[in-house]
Amino acid sequence: MSITPALKAASRSAYRDVLRAASTTFAGDRPVLQAFRTKIRSDLTKNPLTDPEAYQKQTLFIREVADVLRQNIVQGVKVENGHGQDLYRVRLTKDTELGDNDSIKTPPPMESSRSMRRKEKGQSENPLLGAVPPEAESTSSPPPRFFSALKKAHKERVIPELREEDLEESFVRGMGGQSINKTENNVQLLHKPTGIRVSCQDTRSLSQNRKIARKWLLEKLDKLANPGLSKEGMKAAKQRERERQRRKKAKKKEKLKSLETEGVD
Repeated sequence: MSITPALKAASRSAYRDVLRAASTTFAGDRPVLQAFRTKIRSDLTKNPLTDPEAYQKQTLFIREVADVLRQNIVQGVKVENGHGQDLYRVRLTKDTELGDNDSIKTPPPMESSRSMRRKEKGQSENPLLGAVPPEAESTSSPPPRFFSALKKAHKERVIPELREEDLEESFVRGMGGQSINKTENNVQLLHKPTGIRVSCQDTRSLSQNRKIARKWLLEKLDKLANPGLSKEGMKAAKQRERERQRRKKAKKKEKLKSLETEGVD
């Protein structure tokens, strides 16, 4: 389908509207105004659209840009105060959207663009929904600070469930020696709810590589669902605890040596 005259007229109207909005918002700032005009003109002419639906979406987007320029963009104007200090006054227009103190202190919750895109695609707001048990989703508190409490939390954590219906598995020819190249033993797993992908060709055995790939994928899901409490997180925490104990012993040894030196003196 070609672009109809009505769509072209709507696009021209939106283009003129965004230019007028820029002229109002950036009045008195010629460099910024010129840069914006060049940018919007370049974006619209660089890749001309031929699909009517995409053309209409572009027109709506230009309208939204014009609304943002009018309502949400303000500039500071430098003013003289007679004391040698640089002061700026915010220049508001009749279209500038103003809010009261209550709306600033306690703003209403806003949905992220990412979750909105997921809802448009019919997906769940939580990418781990179904992969993580419900009791694990409610744990949003940060991991404990002390290693003893961290170990306890690690043991009590809820490990995600790896369900076969959530996996997309494929086998490709491995890269390496001739014995690997001849067989399709490279296992590639895609976890559809989260988009996490793993690939394994550690062994010549296809069944063994499938087990290893699932193990790796489960570790990644565990890390995503239990930040700081997964096996990988515990390894890092254990290493930090060893370093802390080593520094503590070295400091204690240095203090004893200092006391012995003072006693001799």
